[in-house]
Amino acid sequence: MRDAVIVEAVRTPIGKGKANGALHGTHPADLLAHSLREVVRRSEIDPALIDDVIGGVVTQVGEQGSNLTRRAALAAGYLESVPATTVDRQCGSSQQAIHFAAQGVISGAYDIAVAAGVESMSRVPMGANLIGAEDIAGVGFAQRYPEGLVPQGISAELIAAKWGLSRTQLDEFALSSHEKAAAATRNGSFEAQLAAFAGLAHDEGIREGGTLETLAALRPAFYDEAMAARFPQINWSVTAANSSQINDGSAATLIMTGERAAQLGLRPLARVHSFAVAGDDPLFMLTAIIPATRKILQRSGLDLSDIDLFEVNEAFASVVLAWAQETGADLSKVNVNGGAIALGHPLGASGTRIATTLVHAMHDREARFGLHLMCEAGGLANATLYERL
Repeated sequence: MRDAVIVEAVRTPIGKGKANGALHGTHPADLLAHSLREVVRRSEIDPALIDDVIGGVVTQVGEQGSNLTRRAALAAGYLESVPATTVDRQCGSSQQAIHFAAQGVISGAYDIAVAAGVESMSRVPMGANLIGAEDIAGVGFAQRYPEGLVPQGISAELIAAKWGLSRTQLDEFALSSHEKAAAATRNGSFEAQLAAFAGLAHDEGIREGGTLETLAALRPAFYDEAMAARFPQINWSVTAANSSQINDGSAATLIMTGERAAQLGLRPLARVHSFAVAGDDPLFMLTAIIPATRKILQRSGLDLSDIDLFEVNEAFASVVLAWAQETGADLSKVNVNGGAIALGHPLGASGTRIATTLVHAMHDREARFGLHLMCEAGGLANATLYERL
């Protein structure tokens, strides 16, 4: 049976998604091209061997519209004969790219594929693809959800309320994310995965020296009178500090069969063991990682105790803490080098960024199994299980 292995995984440092961020001056096509170029350079493969390039981008409009991945592949110097496509599964877009690439390799449709992702949130603001749309729901959706859904920040508040998470718990988790990311930067844990770009050598959003007192002084980021009346159970504890950042960045992974890797003299980082997608209540929106965890464990034949490391996207602290409470996962194994609260969340890049961080951490810690989970708008989630080789 054919398998799918990751032989290289690389990412740019993550820049602040602001006009003064280090990567703001870089066009998203060039930002993605850097990771695409680097994944080929490090593996030393002939780019003519690549059967497809699959890239994740969330806000596909303006500079990020019209199949950005194709332009980025050409900008990276890939042959014109190498095809490329761009996918959108919201925050899981480039994790879905990994799924598609691995599925293509396992099925025999590809021998070698690149799965990648990019988002320049400073140049193409989140939600820009909805500008001018008076109604994105349509009649049938509105009939099914007559009260309407809510912004993600409100969903994060609903999760905190449902799972009884306090403001202190959220802030403690956020502070820990920064502390772990700062320690990983200092001890060189990110060096093997980073490809410095535009003068940026390390992730720009990590903050050291924070305190719980400092975080406690911040106001709730999503308070709204109408929402407070609709959901009186909310305690309003989600802040900018315990939420993911807005960022710029890209990442890329090189995927092929184990047999092809051996032929090319390449040592795989990990095998894509299993994958799953799941859906859940779109009002809570960010909880589908819970059924996705159960689904992928069932498919893989493993127990939660078999997983050595977890990477759960820190869209909001409440999301990860509710997942851990519901599944019984050991938080000491989760996001061991920090997560999106500290490192950042460049939407379309986050799936491959997290995969890159995870497979490198698995090698550093000699972990056998690593589970990657991503919550997504609309009540969706991707789950990917990796086995270190």
